[in-house]
Amino acid sequence: MALTIQLEPIPYTDRDTALTGWLARPSGNPRAAVLVFPTIANVTPAIERRARMLADAGYLAMIADFYGAPVPSFEAARPLAEALRADVDHYRTRLAAALTTLRGHDAAQGLPLAAIGFCMGGQAVLELARAGADLALVASFHGLLDTQRSAAAPITPRILVCHGDADPMAPRAAVMAFWQEMDGVGANWHFHSYSGVKHGFTDPGSDARGLPAIAYDPSADRQSWAALMGLLDEAAG
Repeated sequence: MALTIQLEPIPYTDRDTALTGWLARPSGNPRAAVLVFPTIANVTPAIERRARMLADAGYLAMIADFYGAPVPSFEAARPLAEALRADVDHYRTRLAAALTTLRGHDAAQGLPLAAIGFCMGGQAVLELARAGADLALVASFHGLLDTQRSAAAPITPRILVCHGDADPMAPRAAVMAFWQEMDGVGANWHFHSYSGVKHGFTDPGSDARGLPAIAYDPSADRQSWAALMGLLDEAAG
C-alpha cells in the first residue's frame, strides 16, 4: 500500500526563500504527525519512500525542504549544505520553518509531533531538539552528531539515534561528546549503535555511490526502523 500513497506539495517559506514540503496522509485518522528531514541531497525517492512508509503505518508525514532549489547531483548538494549550515541561527530558522508549517497544517491539529532525519537530516532533528523545539520525539538515522551550539537547556523531546559504528562522519569521539552533551542537559535518549555498519545504512542506493564511507546494511535498516516504530507508538499514546 505504501507505494500507492500520493505526496501532496505543501508550499512554505523561510524568510525570502520559497520551499516545498511533501505531505503523505494515512488512510485513516493519523496517530501523530512526523516531519521528515532528508539527506544532504534533499528530497529523493528514498526519502519519499520513508514518508509513504510512515503514512502506511498510520502517521501523517511531511518531508521538509532544505534548499528550495533543485539538487542535480549528490556532489552539487555539498555547497548548498555548507551555505545553509554556515550560520547556526540561519540553519535552525530554516528547520523551524518546516516544523511551523507542519504544526499549522489542518491535518496535524491536535496530534503529537515528531521529527526524523537521515544523514544531514539526522543532524537537523538534533538541532531542533537543542534549540528547544516542542516535540514528542526526534529520531536520527546515520546523522551527524556535531553542532556549532551545544545544548544549554533541558531538551523536551525524547531522542533516538540510530548510528553505524563504522561511520567515519560520526566517529566514536563524536559519539562520546554527544552522550556527554545530552547527559549535561538531562535529555531522555536512546542510542543504537550497529557494529561494522557505515554511513547511509538505510538507503539501498548507498552501495551504488562507490564511496568507502557509505554502505547499505539491511539488518541495521530493519532494526533501526523497528526502533522508531516502537518509540512513535509510545509517543502517539
